[in-house]
Amino acid sequence: MNRNVALTIIFILCILGPSLVIAATGFSSIGALGRNPSAAPKILTAMTITLIFAEAVAIVAFLVVWQLFAPK
Repeated sequence: MNRNVALTIIFILCILGPSLVIAATGFSSIGALGRNPSAAPKILTAMTITLIFAEAVAIVAFLVVWQLFAPK
């Protein structure tokens, strides 16, 4: 398998994971807000923290794959 193809597949998988976390977080938080609107501050805080960690994983994946794509 070509090195670039392998790195592209790794890159797609590393971005797909955080994207799924972001989608699941959004879906769950909207559902929770619909059931209990008075808990909005707690729900939004937990949602924000989860989104920050998911984005951090995505950024680290970008940087790792970027370094692996660099010519040697």
